[in-house]
Amino acid sequence: MKVSIVKYNAGNVYSVINALGRLGITPVLSDDAETLLSSDCVLFPGQGEARGAMDYLRSHQLDEVIRSLRQPVLGICIGQQLLCRHSEEGDTDCLGIFDTDVRKFEPRSHSDKIPAMGWNEITDVKSPLMEGLENDFVYFVHSYYVPVCPWTIATADYIHPYSAALHKDNFYATQFHPEKSGKAGEKILTHFLEIARDTCTINHP
Repeated sequence: MKVSIVKYNAGNVYSVINALGRLGITPVLSDDAETLLSSDCVLFPGQGEARGAMDYLRSHQLDEVIRSLRQPVLGICIGQQLLCRHSEEGDTDCLGIFDTDVRKFEPRSHSDKIPAMGWNEITDVKSPLMEGLENDFVYFVHSYYVPVCPWTIATADYIHPYSAALHKDNFYATQFHPEKSGKAGEKILTHFLEIARDTCTINHP
């Protein structure tokens, strides 16, 4: 199975590469359209700032490539945010896969630290991606969040509830870092690879 990771200026890829390696997968790191389009699944990780990331994606035509992907795609951290319609970070128009906006955390008390950093519980899990993960703890680092919306498949709570994970059609996304989330994160990556294998079997029986 061919697994690719989108290569761009916000990609924090090496921890993802290492996590996939522990599952027996050697991914391809690429910004080449044909490579990404011909992959069995694509991961879209990232850390960084939304406007700069989107400017890079547009300048390399990767925004259109990502929108056109029909195989399973997993956005991670800023990858989830960039798959949404718009981000308050830099007043940035994003990829628009999920028709919802990304908001900035606003502290309500002195104890509310931004960015939200550390382990947090996920609840209200849905979708095969999140199977068996109700009330598990995963690792977050973020100052912006996706509100709970029709595509939410897991919820976390910091200051208020928000989308820890999303799913629409072939696009999946997590605000947290599965590659840094121990056994729970390993389960999610395993589930994603199983979804991709099942899709391969359907498309190429």
